[in-house]
Amino acid sequence: MRVRSLAAPLCVLTPAIALAGMAALAGCRSLPPSKPEALWTIEEARGAQEFHLKCARCHNPTTTHPLNGPGLQALTKIQAMPSGAPPTDERLTYVIVHGRNNMPATQLTDDQLSDLLAYLRTL
Repeated sequence: MRVRSLAAPLCVLTPAIALAGMAALAGCRSLPPSKPEALWTIEEARGAQEFHLKCARCHNPTTTHPLNGPGLQALTKIQAMPSGAPPTDERLTYVIVHGRNNMPATQLTDDQLSDLLAYLRTL
């Protein structure tokens, strides 16, 4: 009799524990929201234009879901990029200018690069 009474609570807890475990394994975490477009500086707005011209075909800006490359939501607010490197301006600049793995190098002027980095910090 005692075994039956313990089995019912375990059946109730097991799905909850399983869901929590799956969420942890999937890396579910709340990321900070992007800066609203209405609050962008001129540099951030120009950077968004560069992003949409040169980056958006491969990167989602407001989600972590990949296209051809990783999604970039909260890219500068996380501890490490998908490569494992910290998302410093220097590292982002290097990857943008030189490329990495399947990502081609991107030619930008210094001003365009500065604007793009400003936009990436809004994500």
